[in-house]
Amino acid sequence: MILARSSAGALLPLLLLAACGGGAAGKDEKRHDPHTGFPAADRPVASIVSARWSTEEARDRLNEAAQVMDLAGIKPGMTVADIGAGEGYYTIRLGQRVGAKGRVVAEDIVPDIIEELGTRVVRERLNNVSVRLGLPADPRLPEASFHRVLMVHMYHEIESPYEFLWRLRPSLTPDGQVIVVDANRSTQDHGTPPDLLKCEFAAVGYQLVSMRPMPSAGGYIAIFRAAGPSPEPGTIKACRSGATAAPARIDPSQGSE
Repeated sequence: MILARSSAGALLPLLLLAACGGGAAGKDEKRHDPHTGFPAADRPVASIVSARWSTEEARDRLNEAAQVMDLAGIKPGMTVADIGAGEGYYTIRLGQRVGAKGRVVAEDIVPDIIEELGTRVVRERLNNVSVRLGLPADPRLPEASFHRVLMVHMYHEIESPYEFLWRLRPSLTPDGQVIVVDANRSTQDHGTPPDLLKCEFAAVGYQLVSMRPMPSAGGYIAIFRAAGPSPEPGTIKACRSGATAAPARIDPSQGSE
């Protein structure tokens, strides 16, 4: 843990784990033991080209973050993870939404980005926000901690989606949900076809709660929850033919499936 001091003199914990480190101590450490047997993704993986999807001003004009947080049911007092946090567009707004009694953990796999975001968190005195360095196949989040986990415009960059989603599951509270915002196009073009997204989540034991168009965020929003026991890695079957975008099967009036 790195302790950064704000200008007000308060200590702000930045949970910054080195990519080669052993992770948290205790039971969390056990989750980071190497596992084998996860299937490879049968689709291209988009490169991480930028931490910025659009300008914050442009996204605010479309009311993007507020709409996503409203649809995700994010409320004061919740604990939320922002996966692939980048420059912190959602991190900052999530911190404001959950309030002083809530908590936000911003995760990214790029050390320089995490360092810059940590500086921003200190500068803006967000005492309810921590930052954490994850791994490409493991977000390295504490168990049974998060009411909501957001992945906005980054799911298509995950190289090992089945292992990543499998390792993410233990971090959810019993009523926890995973929210994905992405574009309806092929993964190589920085999007995820909706049918492919649903298939990959289902393969790791997640159930679709809702999926609807989200033009303000450039595509759609999908919400999942963990259902039943977590499958053994060797029993997970990869979804096929995910290289090109499939026709969208999103009902604008849909509230759940």
